[in-house]
Amino acid sequence: MNKQFRHRQFSAGNPLTNVLVAIGGIIIIAISLALGFFVFLGIAGIVLLMAVVMTIRGWWYRRQFGRTSRPEQEIRRDTAVRRQTIEGEYREVGQSRNDPPDT
Repeated sequence: MNKQFRHRQFSAGNPLTNVLVAIGGIIIIAISLALGFFVFLGIAGIVLLMAVVMTIRGWWYRRQFGRTSRPEQEIRRDTAVRRQTIEGEYREVGQSRNDPPDT
């Protein structure tokens, strides 16, 4: 088998080249991590902005629809008044002579 596959490392034979390859790899990895971090911050910012916009939009709609409809307490009060029962007594009174006859 080839010596390169047995040891699984890049061997250029020159130590200066090996150091430059290692430094280049570290720089590329650092740039990739930094770029990924900033892309993540950008996406998180967009998501946060959309959440704020949707929250303000929902608050605005609730405020607009709240003006046109009656408040919930007023609806409850009207319902409670309609459900009340009035109790009392009554007495039938016969017709008097001055009243016109029922036909």
